[in-house]
Amino acid sequence: MPMALVLSSFVAASRIGGGAQQYVLAAHRIDPVLAPTVLLGRSPAKGARGEVTAPDVFRRMLADIEADAVFGMLDLVITGHFSLPEQVDIAAETLERVRAVDTRQPVVVVDPIMGDDPKGLYVKPEVAERVAQRLVPLADWITPNAWELARLSGRAVSDARSAAEACRALGRNALVTSAPARAGEIGLVFSDGDDAVLFAHQKLAQAPSGTGDLVAASFGAGLVEGLAPVAAAERAARIAAEAVQAALDWGTTELPVVALAERITNPTATVRVERL
Repeated sequence: MPMALVLSSFVAASRIGGGAQQYVLAAHRIDPVLAPTVLLGRSPAKGARGEVTAPDVFRRMLADIEADAVFGMLDLVITGHFSLPEQVDIAAETLERVRAVDTRQPVVVVDPIMGDDPKGLYVKPEVAERVAQRLVPLADWITPNAWELARLSGRAVSDARSAAEACRALGRNALVTSAPARAGEIGLVFSDGDDAVLFAHQKLAQAPSGTGDLVAASFGAGLVEGLAPVAAAERAARIAAEAVQAALDWGTTELPVVALAERITNPTATVRVERL
């Protein structure tokens, strides 16, 4: 039975963060274990004020998960939102302990959640720095948005090609979300050092929050299922396009990750593929 550990936020009424990723992973028949970094009723973008998981509570929670021998059963670890730099340190220590287990070596996907354009940084600066220093180096794959990639790499990211160049400069395998493409398009840029590919789709007037969380979980699930990374990236791009269109069609402000059901695992949305 495939199993994933998610270190991120839990938002009860919004399909964002680790709470949404649980549904995506479950659709892929991957058993999710979520250790929440913050508890919220709805999206903080709507003004919600939640409860940050205190570092000692977060550490004890992960120790209990480890005590159940879960670390030896993991196929995937996803890291996402952190509210405190101490949480980032605990997450890094957890990744190191997970990799010290001999039974299997899970894929580690780090979503370096820091900020976005045009708002800029929306976590504490010390959280962003700690993610860059401690988690990004431990990742098999990172899934930054274009703004986060520019911050991590120190390079301007203005289009898909510059995104690919920034990934190479950073020296990390990456799947970049919200990547600029042609007029009226948005996409994902896949980069593994040797290959770089843009998966672009129509940019809609409005899109629910959480597409980056959806992409990270879908991509990680594909790697667990044995897809080639570039194929997992293409499927993640298709489900992002499909989910945003479905939200528009159904008049919802949330990503309908549960209602999409089997379309989560078999999306049919069209994407334009361009090798960079």
